[in-house]
Amino acid sequence: QVQLVESGGGLVQAGGSLRLACAASGGTFRMSAMGWFRQVPEKEREIVAAIRWGDGSTFYANSVNGRFTISRDSAKNTVYLQINSLKPEDTAIYYCAARTGLSTQYNYWGQGTQVTVSS
Repeated sequence: QVQLVESGGGLVQAGGSLRLACAASGGTFRMSAMGWFRQVPEKEREIVAAIRWGDGSTFYANSVNGRFTISRDSAKNTVYLQINSLKPEDTAIYYCAARTGLSTQYNYWGQGTQVTVSS
């Protein structure tokens, strides 16, 4: 079992920055990748960024490329999401997720952290 705890959300003005953190514990040795997703009411959850735990290779959704940066600290089992130039449409609940072993699906999820961007 992997436990994920997000932090760093909050209220910020448009144009500002936030850094979200997701601390993993438990069976972290089995993690193959971690990702950040976001969800707004009445819309499907969408992936915004992901990082392969082994080699650190990254993926970004087209909608956030250039403004979001995902990184990891393997020693702390923590993944970060730096969000710059925030826009009101970035307002969402941001979730951290982990894939373990050979799973192609994210099978562990955090509780989410709210990001609200005011115009």
